[in-house]
Amino acid sequence: FVSPARTGLLRAISGCAFHLTRFDMAMEEAGEQVQRLNVDEEAAAEENAGPIAVTALLTQGIQAGDIKKLQDGGMWTVDSVAHAARKDLLAIKGLSDAKVEKLLSAAWKLVPMGFVSASSIAETRGQTITITTGCKELDNALDGGIETGSITELYGEFRCGKTQLCHTLCVTSQLPADMGGAEGKVLYIDTEGTFRPQRLAQIAERWGLNVADVLDNVCYARAHNTEHQMTLLNQAAANMVVSRFGIIIVDSATALYRTEFVGRGELAARQNSLGRFLRGLHRLADEFGCAVLVTNQVVANNLDGGSMFAGPKVLPIGGNIMAHSTTTRIWLQRAKGENRKAKIMASPSLPEREALFAIATEGITDAKE
Repeated sequence: FVSPARTGLLRAISGCAFHLTRFDMAMEEAGEQVQRLNVDEEAAAEENAGPIAVTALLTQGIQAGDIKKLQDGGMWTVDSVAHAARKDLLAIKGLSDAKVEKLLSAAWKLVPMGFVSASSIAETRGQTITITTGCKELDNALDGGIETGSITELYGEFRCGKTQLCHTLCVTSQLPADMGGAEGKVLYIDTEGTFRPQRLAQIAERWGLNVADVLDNVCYARAHNTEHQMTLLNQAAANMVVSRFGIIIVDSATALYRTEFVGRGELAARQNSLGRFLRGLHRLADEFGCAVLVTNQVVANNLDGGSMFAGPKVLPIGGNIMAHSTTTRIWLQRAKGENRKAKIMASPSLPEREALFAIATEGITDAKE
């Protein structure tokens, strides 16, 4: 037999154990809720770090019909509206002066348009990603690789490695960040018909990537004229709103301009059109934080025979418009065998220096002895 006092004690102990169990379960559930909240906050922060879709203007009293007109005009983010010139917005069919004023006012409320401190810019620059070229020496010369958020230009004669570098970056930009990638898709505009998917398959095997996935992550378009080339930029913005893209490649940016605008009489029109295209690329790089790589053709220097031994033998076409629009300019030249030489000609942060690389079956690699 058990005494009443002992029975009461056992019941008290049992009750305490029951409440402790419920307490532990409650604490465990609370911990899971905190973990879910942290994940949600991280996801929200990551989402907010990207561009703001133009549909966000609905919260500022903008009508859905006007937003559709902006999208038809190639403006898919609030940034593109805030940064646009008033005359560019007025050129969109259906937008009056009053509507443009209201759109700009609404966009400026969502996008910072004033001064910021240099320390803020330094913090932002510290988060810039670089994409590996596949060659260590070339990566070192570029301080890590092709920089995101800016335009890099490759120019040189035929067979100097421009298109091969483009194909390699189609693959390396899909790598994880810790492997030198941008963890994003690729948008490829081809104006010369030199894109070859089988090269991507060969390069993907080098990096241990699934070939089918690599090919699926490349959005390819063949541009047939300069107007089509410009239209493709508007389509690019629509794609980049819904998916993460690491790089935009245009091979080449100037080929169609060179054939459509002939002679000095059309030079001004050519430069104006090329300038608008390059400004569109700048806008995409700024809004989406992706890298932009363009290739450029060259023309022989000193065709008049004067100063034969002064300066480089070739010059990139596009003149000052091209020179001022690109952030980093790289001159590619043929070297011994399969080796090529890359020389940094202009950059706001890199000194003028050279690097050797090689072209192999698996893409751009370290130079061979």
